[in-house]
Amino acid sequence: MRLDTDSPTSKPPTSRGFSNGATLSPLHKHPLPKSTNGDTTSHQVTNGSSELTTNGSVSTADRSLQYFGHDRDEVTRMLIQSLHDLGYNEAAGALTRESGLEVESPVVGAFRSAILHGEWTEAETLLSDQPPPDSGGGVRLPTTNDPAAESLLLADGADRTHMVFLIRRQKFLELLESRDLGSALMVLRHQLTPLNQDVGQLHSLSSLIMCQSAEDLKYQSEWDGAAGQSRANLLHELSNSISPSVMIPKHRLATLLDQIKQNQISNCLYHNTESSPSLFSDHRCEREQFPLESTLALERHTDEVLFLEFSHDGSRLATSSKDRTAIIYSVPSFEVLQVLADHDAAVVNLKWSPDDSKVISCSQDHKARMWDTRTGALVLSIDHFKEPVTTCSWAPDGKCFVTGSLDKQLALCVWNLDGERIHCWSGEHRIQDCCITPDGRRLVAISTERRIYVYDFHTRDEEYSITLKVDFTCVSVSLDSRYILVSMSDSEIQLLDIETVEVVRRFKGHKQGNFIIHSVLGGAGENFVISGSEDSRVYIWHREHGTLLETLSGHKSGCVNAVAWNPHNPRMFATAGDDHKVRIWTNPQPATGRWVGDANGAGR
Repeated sequence: MRLDTDSPTSKPPTSRGFSNGATLSPLHKHPLPKSTNGDTTSHQVTNGSSELTTNGSVSTADRSLQYFGHDRDEVTRMLIQSLHDLGYNEAAGALTRESGLEVESPVVGAFRSAILHGEWTEAETLLSDQPPPDSGGGVRLPTTNDPAAESLLLADGADRTHMVFLIRRQKFLELLESRDLGSALMVLRHQLTPLNQDVGQLHSLSSLIMCQSAEDLKYQSEWDGAAGQSRANLLHELSNSISPSVMIPKHRLATLLDQIKQNQISNCLYHNTESSPSLFSDHRCEREQFPLESTLALERHTDEVLFLEFSHDGSRLATSSKDRTAIIYSVPSFEVLQVLADHDAAVVNLKWSPDDSKVISCSQDHKARMWDTRTGALVLSIDHFKEPVTTCSWAPDGKCFVTGSLDKQLALCVWNLDGERIHCWSGEHRIQDCCITPDGRRLVAISTERRIYVYDFHTRDEEYSITLKVDFTCVSVSLDSRYILVSMSDSEIQLLDIETVEVVRRFKGHKQGNFIIHSVLGGAGENFVISGSEDSRVYIWHREHGTLLETLSGHKSGCVNAVAWNPHNPRMFATAGDDHKVRIWTNPQPATGRWVGDANGAGR
């Protein structure tokens, strides 16, 4: 479908400026460097055991300060913590006694206890003690002459005043919860205010005094009370300011193992399985396991197929066409279940409801319609528009939905299930595409005036808008609601950080200039970006690296207008083309993962 090429209005933008040459987002994490298994030239290891080891033990005289290039005390303390996490408390105690090391110092234990038991004066006293310089070693079992056992060592750059503020804020909230308003007011005036912290937060705290009940307080402050997880959350927040040499971060070994797995996944270009890699050997998915074959062509449409989407449970596929119909197929048989034929012009977009019981279709006949997906019955018709309805998106709770239109008076509207208009952003733009973030917090829309709008979906306020130098064709949001994927008419797709609005990745290689082409994130863990193209091909990139992995041919002519990856089967995606066909791409081979390592490594 050809792009609407209306030129932008001459009204100066009130939004932030945006450069199309933006650099990587500072929030984007680059992959970790590859790790090694230690220096095998200096340590002969068989099945994980050192040649110096006899029956699993090492004499104290043979102990060095290093463990395969790592600090021995750090590794030991982390093992003690992990044994406790695993429930092996006796083994953790034995290792503590044999090594002479503790997970954390006595003062850290006292600080932890004070926070978790609400002993706020004791917590502040422990925090106020000034420790001696860090010795840099592990935490040894305490002795009567050990000064480090009496002080709390903070991390470099830690703000002690802010830590005190966090403790007193918790104290204030708990007093409000117990309805001791007088004491709470004294804490606010004489303990929190003199710390000269965030004035806006102080104002927010003072407004909580007006709460009529403990439940109202919890709702207004998004806080779960003294009996909930608030104290544990406070301890976790405070621990970020305490030196890890005396207070190991929570579940540290598990965190490091997660990083190792994520690093291997990031470096596996064809990783397309939800199964977690084994820790016993290196991980790699083979290209042959990827869905590269067009195994089926659906030919029920009689004109260009413009859009398609799998149901959330992956059991059905809905397609829409210039032939004025939408079709629902079963998956994986791809038998026709319903033909939705009541529009008078091309059906350009459609979306499944969160429970897959309904579909909304958008048409160039200036109407949006809601259908029962089980019976095919028309449930609702919204025909107030004077221009084509271009897009729609469901709220995650399924109680309302948004439509986008080229009609400036009804450009972006929220409707309930009875077809009543709840809210409308109008008069400034013509909407090309929109989507509500999966967490329900934001609405993202793109206009023919080359602007991206981001709204708070609950308050309806505009958070920001940005202007680019090229036309947009579609927009989507990652499942974690952190990134916006935008397709542009200059043959580029950009992944933007939704908070900083900076470019995280650029994807190039396909052809797009004159027509609307829908690209999406897909595959296991949304590891891939996939798009159609004006050269009749399908393009797939690795999301993390931006590498173009595959260029697939299957459609005979014209554009590949839309793509959709099955959310419950990463080895299947579908494409819609100008050749009137919907193609299903799969890999008939059994799903396996290959780990390149020793023969004892586990497989799937």
